[in-house]
Amino acid sequence: MILLNPGPVNVSERVRQALLRDDICHREEEFYSLLYDIKLKLIQAFARSQDYRAIVISCSGTAAVEAAITSIVQPGKKLLVIKNGVYGDRIAEIAQAYRLGKIELNLDWTQPPPLAQIESSLNADPLIQVVAVVHHETTTGLRNPVKEIGELAHRYGKIFLVDGVSSIGGENIDLAASHIDILAGTAGKCIQGFPGVSFLLVRDSLIDTMRTYPKRSVSLHLPSYCHDPGVPFTPSVQLHYAFHEALAELLDEGVDRRIDRYHRASRFLRRSFRDLDLQCIVSEDYASNTITAVRVPPFLTYVELHDQLKVRGFVIYAGQGALYSNIFRVANMGALTQADFDGFISALEQVCEQAVVGR
Repeated sequence: MILLNPGPVNVSERVRQALLRDDICHREEEFYSLLYDIKLKLIQAFARSQDYRAIVISCSGTAAVEAAITSIVQPGKKLLVIKNGVYGDRIAEIAQAYRLGKIELNLDWTQPPPLAQIESSLNADPLIQVVAVVHHETTTGLRNPVKEIGELAHRYGKIFLVDGVSSIGGENIDLAASHIDILAGTAGKCIQGFPGVSFLLVRDSLIDTMRTYPKRSVSLHLPSYCHDPGVPFTPSVQLHYAFHEALAELLDEGVDRRIDRYHRASRFLRRSFRDLDLQCIVSEDYASNTITAVRVPPFLTYVELHDQLKVRGFVIYAGQGALYSNIFRVANMGALTQADFDGFISALEQVCEQAVVGR
C-alpha cells in the first residue's frame, strides 16, 4: 500500500530490517552508544552548529511539541501562538491545558501570517516570552515564513519555538540563521522512520534557562533528558534502531538531495492536479514541499474518493476542522518513487473519470 498521508510513511526495507536487531537493555552501554549516535546524526543533519543539542524522546510529534511548550515558558510569562491551522490551534490547546499565559493570533488558514500583526502583538504585551509557530501547517500544506518570524522574535528578545514535525528533513531550515531556539521533530515523517520516536533541537543556552523553571510535567520535562549518557524513562529501543538507520539513510542520500526530491515530487503532484482541473487551496508561492491540500471535486465525496483510491493501492488523507468535508490531502513524504506518484495520478484520473460517467 502506498501511503500518501502525512505520517506514518512508507519506509525503506533498510529501515524496516533495523527493527529486527538484538534486544538490548536501555541501561547498558550498547543503548548509550546508539542514542549518542542518533543525537550526533541529528546535529549533523540539521543543526550544523555547536550551539544546539539534540534531545530524543519516545513519543509522538505532538508530545515533543508539548514538551517544548511546557519546558520553556517562564512562570508569569506568555506564549504568542501564531494560529493558521489545526496544529497552531493544538499549540494553543496545550498552553491552555497547562494554564500557561498565551496570546493567540487567529489567522487565515491558507495564507502566511502578516508580519506586521505579529510585531504589533510583541509591542503590545511585554509579558510575551515565547513566539510559537508551525513551520508546515499540515492542515493545508501551508509553509510559514520561519526565517522572517524568527528575525522578529530575535529583534524583540523572544524565544522562538518552531513545530517542525512535518517539515524537518523535507524543507530547508537553518536553525541559527532563523534564530530558532527550539524545534520539535519526529522520526515518522520526512526522516522516513517509524512513529514513536521524536526529538527536540535546542539551543544550549536555553537548556540552562529551563533548569531554573518549575517542573510542569514528569515525563516531558526536557532538562530531565539532558543528563547523559542515558534517558530518564524506558525508551522504545527497537524504534531507536530504526530511527538511527533512517538518519543514516538520510545522510547517505544527502539532506539537500532529500529536500530536492520532495520539492520535485510536490511540484509534480500539483501540476498533475491542475491538469485534472482539481484546485489546490494554497498558492504555490508558500506551499510546502511535503503535503498538498486539494478541493474534493463536486462529483465525488471524500469517502468515495478515499475508498476508490484505496482499492487501487493508495491511501490519501481527509481534511481537518472546518475543511473536513471539503478537501483531501496528499503527502509526498516517505520512501516513494516517481513511479509511485505516476501510479497515483493515473488511479486518481480513473476514479474521477468513472465518477463523471456514473453521474
